[in-house]
Amino acid sequence: MSILVIGQSGQIARALAERATPPHGVVTLGRPELDITDPGSIRRSIAAQKPQLVINASAYTAVDKAETEPDAAFAVNAEGPGALAEACAAAGIPLIHYSTDYVYDGSKAGPYVEDDPTSPLGVYGRSKLAGEDAVRAAGGDHVILRTAWVYSPFAGNFVRTMLRLASSRDELGVVADQWGCPTSALDIADATLVIADRWFAGNGQPGMFHMAGTGETNWHGFAEEIFRLSKQVGGPSATARPIPATEFPTPAKRPANSRLDCARLEQVYSITLPEWQDSLRETVRRLLEEEESV
Repeated sequence: MSILVIGQSGQIARALAERATPPHGVVTLGRPELDITDPGSIRRSIAAQKPQLVINASAYTAVDKAETEPDAAFAVNAEGPGALAEACAAAGIPLIHYSTDYVYDGSKAGPYVEDDPTSPLGVYGRSKLAGEDAVRAAGGDHVILRTAWVYSPFAGNFVRTMLRLASSRDELGVVADQWGCPTSALDIADATLVIADRWFAGNGQPGMFHMAGTGETNWHGFAEEIFRLSKQVGGPSATARPIPATEFPTPAKRPANSRLDCARLEQVYSITLPEWQDSLRETVRRLLEEEESV
């Protein structure tokens, strides 16, 4: 079962590389071997690797920086996935592509379902929405997975930032009026490999699916749980002071509601991600162990 993962250094790409076990043969490729913004590079890599399935885990994720770098964001998040989807369609290879909760404006009262109207608030969200459109337009077999609030033991993310800040500060102001579903990249990887197995078995179902951790919270509640788990094992902890988003202005506006309804994923693929608090425990433990080993 040969899987080509586009991307090497991001959270989901690294999680896929870690979680994949035989019979999955996973190869991760990123720059300079494969440049998602270079259609020729994409075609050459697919021809060389001859994968049975491709997973696009590459993305421009600098949400605030995207406001001043729209061309770079669209090149990686929209044009690149479009070229990748076209190459996969031409070769008859199914593609799994990740998108984001930021395609929504956050004005809905409840969790978003896949068919809700999209209305991104910033460049990042618009570029990811354009990527979804480009993947669909290519006409090949594809699965698009919208996820949210991704964290992991890898790379930069909210959990790592909170633990770093808690090591030097007793109190932190954390936004309490933006809600979402924290999602472990390790859980995303496990669930993606289940979807891959369905495609290898010949009964994969194409389409758009929400994939996020079970349960919901705001950034303040997320931080409090990080500190609670860290304190349990002797790690850094701080008091999280709830603040409105207006007290923490950013170049890119975030949706107030990023909650995703994942019922379609459960109905079609029998996948439900774990409760976010349960998965968070492993990430906190691993990040603290990493700090101790430095």
